[in-house]
Amino acid sequence: MTGGGRRTARSRTKSSADANSGDEDQEKPRFQKHARKKARNHSSIRIFNVDLKFMLGLSVFSCFVILFFIYNLIKPDEESQRPRVVTPFPAPKVVDLPQFQGEHKESLYWGTYRPHVYFGIRARTPRSLIAGLMWIGVKDGGYFMRHVCQDSDGLSKYGWTHHNGRDFGRQVLVDQDMTLETSFLKLNGASSGYGGDWAVRVEVQSEKSGNEEQLRSGHLFFYLADEDEKPLSLGGDTLAIQENSLLTSGSRMDVGSWQLHLKSLDDLEVHYSGFRTPYIHNLSDLVQENLAIQARKYGRLQLPDRADDYPNILVFQISARIPFKMDIAFVSGTGLNSSRVEERVSSLTGSSLTSKLKEKQREFDTNFEKKFNLDSKIDSESIVAGKAAIGNMLGGIGYFYGQSKIALPIDSNLGTHENYISYWPAELYTAVPSRSFFPRGFLWDEGFHQLLIWRWDIHISLDIIGHWLDLMNIDGWIPREQILGAEALSKVPEEFIPQHPSNGNPPTLFLVLHDLVDGLMKDKFTSAESIEISSFLERAFVRLEAWFQWFQTTQSGKETGSYYWHGRDNKTTRELNPKTLSSGLDDYPRASHPSVDERHLDLRCWMLLAADCLHSVAELLKKENGSGKEYGTTARLLSDFEVLNQMHFDDAYGAYFDYGYHTEKVRLSWKEMNVGHSYATRELVREVLGNPELRLVPHIGYVSLFPFMRRIIPSESWILEKQLDLISNRSILWTDFGLRSLSKTSALYMKRNTEHDPPYWRGPIWMNMNYMILSALHHYSKEDGPYRERARTIYDELRRNLIRNVVRNYNRTGFLWEQYDQKNGKGKGARIFTGWTSLVVLIMAETYSESLVDFSQIMRM
Repeated sequence: MTGGGRRTARSRTKSSADANSGDEDQEKPRFQKHARKKARNHSSIRIFNVDLKFMLGLSVFSCFVILFFIYNLIKPDEESQRPRVVTPFPAPKVVDLPQFQGEHKESLYWGTYRPHVYFGIRARTPRSLIAGLMWIGVKDGGYFMRHVCQDSDGLSKYGWTHHNGRDFGRQVLVDQDMTLETSFLKLNGASSGYGGDWAVRVEVQSEKSGNEEQLRSGHLFFYLADEDEKPLSLGGDTLAIQENSLLTSGSRMDVGSWQLHLKSLDDLEVHYSGFRTPYIHNLSDLVQENLAIQARKYGRLQLPDRADDYPNILVFQISARIPFKMDIAFVSGTGLNSSRVEERVSSLTGSSLTSKLKEKQREFDTNFEKKFNLDSKIDSESIVAGKAAIGNMLGGIGYFYGQSKIALPIDSNLGTHENYISYWPAELYTAVPSRSFFPRGFLWDEGFHQLLIWRWDIHISLDIIGHWLDLMNIDGWIPREQILGAEALSKVPEEFIPQHPSNGNPPTLFLVLHDLVDGLMKDKFTSAESIEISSFLERAFVRLEAWFQWFQTTQSGKETGSYYWHGRDNKTTRELNPKTLSSGLDDYPRASHPSVDERHLDLRCWMLLAADCLHSVAELLKKENGSGKEYGTTARLLSDFEVLNQMHFDDAYGAYFDYGYHTEKVRLSWKEMNVGHSYATRELVREVLGNPELRLVPHIGYVSLFPFMRRIIPSESWILEKQLDLISNRSILWTDFGLRSLSKTSALYMKRNTEHDPPYWRGPIWMNMNYMILSALHHYSKEDGPYRERARTIYDELRRNLIRNVVRNYNRTGFLWEQYDQKNGKGKGARIFTGWTSLVVLIMAETYSESLVDFSQIMRM
């Protein structure tokens, strides 16, 4: 899919996780271990007339020194045993900055940080209390459990209509003829434990239909699980909530004693099951097994009102005649304030909760209007879609904890299979591209996500970026796909889990840092925000430098200023054009025969962005070690218009291309393959009909426009006119719905890459690339030059087309989509894809990045 290989994979804590010790639960200052000094040989020293006490002290000290060295010779520390690829970067963690502690940390403790389920709550701590919602849906006369987001459930709509990323969210889910509305609210009062209290409201409605008889009752299942496996106590042997609203209670080190209550004015029937298990990712299976046993025995869908000994998971079945409404309240710190528990429960339920939810929704609407100012630019339908886009982006933020699986180079002495090793235990607070298909962190997606999130809440954005940078190893590498924890792992086939340390991913976080530096330079932030951003950049700078140097040393090409994405398969017999997953553009056409001679245009431009940004950060922070000057030199080299044209420009096409060993004479052909001695099968196999040669790769598409996106082309250059021609030509990239990813004139346009891989970046329309192209058009429409007015005309029409198509699809389907069909504009790929497709909000607001440095001017100096 979009995260640089997601397509193939389709088929917090009171303190940051301690990367060095693995002790993730204790909140203690983190200190880097000093490198141990090697013992030095000393010549003999004769001592005369030494005080006896001094001699005794020296002897004791010497014993300790000897024991110290013996201990370290016999038992080396963990760092010396750890392979380099899984050694954390040796610098203070970004998320350990004071600005991410205290009130900030506690305010974000609880949240809807389980985006992969239809509704789920957890804390930002490695082992948390976990809450969630399941229900029984009816389809084609059968009953189905709904829990984990998946398209096969056939929900016609689900997603957040509002979410502020902190303490409020409202979601609507439509399952056949049943509509559920879930609302989340968080409060932190003086009586609360750490992180505060929270409430959930669930309203169930039904549409009048022929299934009215089946839908007369609804069955919801609300559960609470303790990942620390601490036992949960039932509120009573029988759960009669009109008499006693307490469902369960317990105690934890983080929040103290706590209670979970259920309130409703409707006639609810409540049953339960309790489980003792360390796993919750298969909880819906356990519930279904319980229901199946009951149905066989007693002919009813009802949990058995039984629990394992000392259960750490309790599931409560709430059944009632539709329509009905229920409120669930979680109150913490109840041991110290037991006399006020009922009062606090009342403030989180009933009319009090109704009032608070309405107030939070008004606040959301006001903030949306203030931050994006769309009323004068956009119609009401677009505003509704825009609110859903930002709401789903913020509601899709998750917290994950676990260890990435890292692929090591194949060792011929150990056979042909790859070896794997685990990364250190780590936490990740991040937005996700899609709750159904990609409910985990993707490095290059996150840069685009944060373009939107920082404009909504700068503190959340910096926290997320800090978590990503803290995943960096000692070499400056960050695994591009983060599959952390059992729940995340359960969504990914085993063969796609390992991350390859030789492979990169576009460093899009520099897009966000670029914006922040620009904002600091132009005084766009409050004084407090400016201080926090500057502190963040100061702490993060050493990691950003290491990240940049990792690209410089591992992805550089043969020619100075050239780069190529590692990880392409040069031995494939199945792929029409070997994929470039690490680029994020998966099957976008590259050189037909991967080699070290390749030059990838997009990576060159990403490196220009990174060098430009680092140069500006160094100047901002007044770094005196010369690094800023070094980055400025690199940026000038990569923005050199003449060098760029010599390496990548084709005069005949008027376009920029990749370079490498290439032939257009490649096809997929059916061939019979012998399987054993009994039978043969037919498979599509790659067939090369011509010899490749070093040349520019003649495929016009998104990659061709990267120099335009990075604004390297001078505003008066005839080459700028050629780029505008390519963009506006209907036979090449232009459609009425946005710019297609690959020209209709390309030999690989809409061609399958294998028997099982349909075209992906070979025609469909993608919002992240369209956003960057729009940003460049907006830039050139304000630059003096002969093509200014034309750039403005193209910008206005492209912007209208993109907004109209996204909003139309949202109104028709209830979803934002991963990509859009270039022929009819229909949503394609993953639905409820509120990752970078949510950039449509910034397109509506006409909010784009400004250039930190005008390189076209620099090169004329």
